[in-house]
Amino acid sequence: MPRNKRLWIPDTYYHITSRGNRREQLFKEEEDYKTFLSILRMIHQKTPFKLASYCLLSNHYHLLMSTTEQPISKVMALVNKRYADYFNTKNNVSGHVFEKRYFDKPIGTAYGLLEVSRYIHLNPVKAGIVERPETYQWSSYRHYYYHSKAALLNKQDILQYLAEDESDQKKKYEEFMNRTDESIILSKV
Repeated sequence: MPRNKRLWIPDTYYHITSRGNRREQLFKEEEDYKTFLSILRMIHQKTPFKLASYCLLSNHYHLLMSTTEQPISKVMALVNKRYADYFNTKNNVSGHVFEKRYFDKPIGTAYGLLEVSRYIHLNPVKAGIVERPETYQWSSYRHYYYHSKAALLNKQDILQYLAEDESDQKKKYEEFMNRTDESIILSKV
């Protein structure tokens, strides 16, 4: 039975996630995390995309990604294929690395982007890996929290909705990350 064709809306961010086959580890050691991020950088050079947030956990990953030139499915086929090749070669195994096709959901609103970014960044906290999201090494939140630059990361696509002034954006995002209620005032929508 053929699979349903994936919906692609150019310039729309998608929440993308993929899990290890049988929920097994995708990332067993530091080199694996670094390799996955390196694969993202290499693919970005040939098939540009925007990445607003990411988090790599031992058996799955989350990306908040947008493309303009190529459908998300083309980018993700390259990412998962290259990582699966690396993983199988390194571990001297064969077969499926990922449980199934990656999951993707378009995010259509500014508030939705903020919520998905927060969800992605809080994943290691909710999983009990760390107490504070800025201490987790394999998440883009460190770049938001410490206001550092990352080659692939388009933080401005998230931060622009919280404050006009860049100096206020980090503080507003941190406040948003710590909110327990659903209220938020967007600076522009």
